[in-house]
Amino acid sequence: MINRDTQLCMSLAGRPGNFGTRFHNYLYEKLGLDFIYKAFTTQDIEAAVKGVRALGIRGCAVSMPFKESCMPFLDAIDPSASAIDSVNTIVNDNGTLTGFNTDYIAVKKLIASHQLDNRARVMIRGSGGMGKAVIAAFRDAGFRDVIIAARNRENGPALAKQYGYQWQPQPEGIACDILVNVTPIGMAGGKERDELAYSEAMVAAASVVFDVVALPPETPVIKLAQQLGKKTLSGAEVIALQAVEQFAMYTGVRPDDALIAEAAEFARAG
Repeated sequence: MINRDTQLCMSLAGRPGNFGTRFHNYLYEKLGLDFIYKAFTTQDIEAAVKGVRALGIRGCAVSMPFKESCMPFLDAIDPSASAIDSVNTIVNDNGTLTGFNTDYIAVKKLIASHQLDNRARVMIRGSGGMGKAVIAAFRDAGFRDVIIAARNRENGPALAKQYGYQWQPQPEGIACDILVNVTPIGMAGGKERDELAYSEAMVAAASVVFDVVALPPETPVIKLAQQLGKKTLSGAEVIALQAVEQFAMYTGVRPDDALIAEAAEFARAG
């Protein structure tokens, strides 16, 4: 039962979704925690962040387009966020707001758990906020031979220079061992939902395909990679891992793997 001691956690997004709401509330109920989670949007990010502090909201997930614009209103920035100048999680400790980036944390953990070889040549397609998290995670995992494929002729070269990598506008032309998609290509509901993030020839030449798109869990390029017998990593793994990191930061409780999988499946069904 909600009562005066119930702690509120929330999310801020330009287009609020249901995954976080269903994931967190499912775990609160299963673990008997006196928390509730609600998704919001805003036209005034400064007022929204100040509201998190003023109302004692325990935690706030941050999605586009607020990942960078929220930062001036926080009291501290964790290295996970300062490394990429992007926040996706705000934790409120008695009025002190600290920004983290659990996307970065999740991708770095996936690289380690799947034992990706940091001697491999990698291509990362995309240069947005999530792209920065992925690029920084690969750099900090020791990958040196990385190509950033990005149409944006400002962001792409700037990111490549910042992280010491190569840049090219399109993903074709160079065979790579690990292919990573951090664009909306293949995303459910989008205009490119049926398109491949990488050509069949590039997927055939690769050993690992990693698509950060979470919905659907099996994007066209992931399906192709599976058909060709390649190792795959999905955005569904990323979104669940980063949500678990947020959950642990907010509550101090880290659910076991079986419960996490159960919560993620429940959240994706909504």
